[in-house]
Amino acid sequence: MQSRLLLSRRRPRDLDRAVLADRIVHAVGIAAAVAGGILLLARAALSPVPGQLLPVVVYVGGLLAMLVSSGAYHVWGSSRHREWLRRIDHAAIFVMIAGTYTPLAVLALARPWDIVLTAAAWTAAAGGVILKLVQPHRIESISVGLYLLLGWMGVIVIGQLLSSVETMALLMLLIGGLVYSGGVVFHLSSRRYHVALWHGCVLLGAAFHYVAIASLVQA
Repeated sequence: MQSRLLLSRRRPRDLDRAVLADRIVHAVGIAAAVAGGILLLARAALSPVPGQLLPVVVYVGGLLAMLVSSGAYHVWGSSRHREWLRRIDHAAIFVMIAGTYTPLAVLALARPWDIVLTAAAWTAAAGGVILKLVQPHRIESISVGLYLLLGWMGVIVIGQLLSSVETMALLMLLIGGLVYSGGVVFHLSSRRYHVALWHGCVLLGAAFHYVAIASLVQA
């Protein structure tokens, strides 16, 4: 009985620490994304090579949309708008994935593959966003699978990527994808700090992909 009382007393504190850990992860992620986004946008804007700024804007916008909406949803857990914050948070994941594919396709692939990959990514993402905002419960059970499917759709142009993207950039893309995918284990878990660990994997995967995208932007 005494041990049960001790456990019950620890749970709120453990919960507070888990929430705090998740908030720290979000704060670090948003700060890093803002700083990194500004640097990448400046590099693209100042580059004499045309056509780089717009895909970078899309990429940075998608990344920040995901991080900010996730932070809002997890920080304001008691908000009366929590259901809509949740819908926006989940929808923004589709936007981030398509946004990451945009500079990869536009800056690295030749016609018509750049158009094919960009159009496929945004078409799938648009469908996911609409469902998440309008009928989120219809795809709730397969949401993670849809994210993974969209995230790995780049394999349809793997031949073109191998011939046009440097090995190091491809390695960063692969590692980032594996980190994202591996983080699903924490997402599906119910153990202590699983949310913070899941979001930590998201940030780490995003960091690897940032390095890959940055290498495609010519100064």
